[in-house]
Amino acid sequence: MKIDNILDDIEEVGDNHVGSSQENPIRKDAFELSDLEKIASIKEDVNRILHTLGMDLTDDSLRGTPQRVAKMFVNEIFAGLHPDRKPKASVFENKYKYGEMLVEKNITVYSTCEHHLLPIVGRAHVAYISNGTVVGLSKMNRIVDYFAKRPQVQERMTMQIVKELQEVLGTEDVACVVDAKHLCVNSRGIRDIESSTVTSEFGGKFKENATRREFLDYIKLDTDF
Repeated sequence: MKIDNILDDIEEVGDNHVGSSQENPIRKDAFELSDLEKIASIKEDVNRILHTLGMDLTDDSLRGTPQRVAKMFVNEIFAGLHPDRKPKASVFENKYKYGEMLVEKNITVYSTCEHHLLPIVGRAHVAYISNGTVVGLSKMNRIVDYFAKRPQVQERMTMQIVKELQEVLGTEDVACVVDAKHLCVNSRGIRDIESSTVTSEFGGKFKENATRREFLDYIKLDTDF
């Protein structure tokens, strides 16, 4: 097969938003280097990319860009790759016996498409029904943020959020809907700035039509203050 055909096939896979698995494709040796070692290596790689593109890296505006990008990759936008950064989600006894669903809506999502390394920006809506334990509200935001901060596919991220909360809460009754814009669609390729992508994952009671409908009605509520 000619190299042009191989590159076309790779591009088509990315544009069709195909994901490889429910887990992020991370190598077994992914964390053998320290964060500082990764930053140093990525800095050289970014420097090489910009140099290849013809940029003058002696210019004051560009001189610090490789270092800034490397630190951003490791410490910020891809920080969720490292298992040590997984949020500690303490659970508490549901002493007040609240038995209805709890919904945390409009959680900000900043992620990165793993096909083109362009931003995914949107909102996540998460809900669960307690079976005896509850989790702090901010922990739901932190779980979303943790799985968002890595090269991602939106479908996978949505499932990972639900799976993690199911394990934390000890219940299957968890749901998540994510509505996000993908800059790989909005700013390149088809360049459709209006479209967004909606994904959902429903577990336990949320697979029942009435419960799922109630959740979807909640996240349509106008609760802006």
